[in-house]
Amino acid sequence: MKPFPVSCSVALVCLAFQALGAAPAASADPAFSALKMDRSVDPRVDFQKFAAGGWYATAQIPTDKARWGTFGELEERNLAQLRAIVEDAAATPGAAGSVRQKVGDFYASALDTAVIDRLGIEPIRPMLAAIAASTTREELFLVAADMHLALGNPFLAVASSPDAKQSDRYALSLRQGGLSLPSKDYYFAEKFARERREFADHIARVLVLAGDAPAEAAKSATMIFGLEKALAENAKLPADLRDRVANYNKMTLAAAEAKYAAIPLRPFLTRLGLPAGITEVIVGQPQFFTGLAQLLESRPLADWKLYTRWQLIRASSAYLAAGFEQESFRFFSTILSGTPEQEPRWQRATRIVDSHIGEALGELYVQRHFPPAARARMLEMVGHLRAVFQDRLARLEWMSEPTRQKALAKFARFEPMIGHPDRWRDYSRVEIKRGDFFGNVVRATRFDSLRRFARTGQKVDASEWSMSPPTVNAYYSSTTNRIVFPAGILQPPFFDLTKDDAVNFGAIGAVIGHEITHGFDDQGRRSDADGNLVDWWLPEDAAKFKERSLKLVEQFNRYEALPGLAINGQLTLGENIGDLGGTSIAFEALQRSLKGKPTTLIDGLTPQQRFFVAWAQSWRTLYRDDAMRRQVATNSHSPGNFRAFGPLVNQQEFYDAFGIKEGDPMWRPPAERAKIW
Repeated sequence: MKPFPVSCSVALVCLAFQALGAAPAASADPAFSALKMDRSVDPRVDFQKFAAGGWYATAQIPTDKARWGTFGELEERNLAQLRAIVEDAAATPGAAGSVRQKVGDFYASALDTAVIDRLGIEPIRPMLAAIAASTTREELFLVAADMHLALGNPFLAVASSPDAKQSDRYALSLRQGGLSLPSKDYYFAEKFARERREFADHIARVLVLAGDAPAEAAKSATMIFGLEKALAENAKLPADLRDRVANYNKMTLAAAEAKYAAIPLRPFLTRLGLPAGITEVIVGQPQFFTGLAQLLESRPLADWKLYTRWQLIRASSAYLAAGFEQESFRFFSTILSGTPEQEPRWQRATRIVDSHIGEALGELYVQRHFPPAARARMLEMVGHLRAVFQDRLARLEWMSEPTRQKALAKFARFEPMIGHPDRWRDYSRVEIKRGDFFGNVVRATRFDSLRRFARTGQKVDASEWSMSPPTVNAYYSSTTNRIVFPAGILQPPFFDLTKDDAVNFGAIGAVIGHEITHGFDDQGRRSDADGNLVDWWLPEDAAKFKERSLKLVEQFNRYEALPGLAINGQLTLGENIGDLGGTSIAFEALQRSLKGKPTTLIDGLTPQQRFFVAWAQSWRTLYRDDAMRRQVATNSHSPGNFRAFGPLVNQQEFYDAFGIKEGDPMWRPPAERAKIW
């Protein structure tokens, strides 16, 4: 069971020029470099190509990736570092029960394909039998609860996470779920007709692998797809799922049971290990649950058993014999994202270890690859960015004094968490054994799920991390008012102790600013100083904020990610606000740091120019067309080729740095520019 997203990340999703050549898995240097530029291009005409055109001229997406760019290069380097750690731990695992033993044996079990293939579908046979033996909805939902603890989320999504309106307590949340395709659009939009046909074929293929006759598998696939489509009818689109107020509907558990009587909620939730006495639940999308209850009443139990069986096999395929894993990859990675080949087995195995016992692996990773100097320098940069943003809050001309004081009070409570947790998670109760890959996955997942559900109603641990230390990403948590930067992203090109301040402010500084700004984007601003979802803005201030934000919506709505495929400015608004605020705040922090210092050229660029080039190079990325369509339909981040310049064309400092004037292609009229923070 994975927790609901409670934070906003800087994201790994972006695109630039389409280059789909089949290249071998690359090991490029992700660091900032003037050699990645194309000096033959006028920055006033095409800034992105000027900043990174040298890289685009030669880069190709490796055949085992859906995208390739800064994040991919850094992830590849990280995986190589992690490989040395997991292989060393597998060769000499150390004391039984130690972190090293668990990491090494988990990795070794994931590589033991002889055992995995010999077992075939046997690891999930007991749960398949439990599904087949279910004679009532209640019995089937008990099996579904076991799946929620260890594998997949049929019917719905459930989590124990900080209560958005009582942020110091964990609350039980129910949200729409139970769908195999990425979003509602995939079930209905004409542009995804091919994906729907392929999906039905994929279900049938998987059922044949599970032992069904082809004709019976095809019949079952048609029914399962129809049932998922019926579930999707009452689901919300990704843009609507961003509305934190609309998606917060607290009610008593008794009221939820009465309203959705066909859903056996109480036995289902009891099976999840929730503490006794839980009396309230937050229902994210009431319409979805009304639809689910109606479908449970109108569709026969036999249909739901087939659906649950499919969901179990789908969720398990990556951990089963090669046939299941390859078919899962063919549909979810090749059909949906255009990726031709799987990553090497060692990479897949390393990712699985990281996703299931990430803080155990992270503990070993930090020992080798995160020096104390990196954390100290990051905290120093955070201090520079804090000072700028606080000053801006204090002097915003469009915000009234009552709202300003509450904004300042909120910002005063803001805290950074850098590199890794101060207290590592205790995995002593997780049994990890060689030769039992599937069992290791299930035990590790159940441990984390039960740990989370058991804390419902308890005080929130604000020090807990939602990403493992090796992760190449960062996020902001609205309920704890903290930004989190794992060690994995604190490397070139984002953070480079060997580079000048201009490059570091343009890369990691702007990312810090991005995460800070998430506390005041269109959704983050709804939380107060305590992290509670309350309306603390005066109406006139909220109206001014929305008016300024609308310029970003309109700007990004006009960008086409692919011919005829426009970016959804409303879906991406929060991240676009983060980019706009992050680059602007970081640039001012750089300017402050330069005061009194002689301006020197490096690579023929001023510090101001290097700042903007560093930002653009951070977002150089190639994307496959299918992956781009998925990105635009489901992801709250704009593609990288637009992130590279989209926030910059709203800032006069960018125009000044490169002499961009009215009439130049990169020019954006002042009246259309967005300025918020």
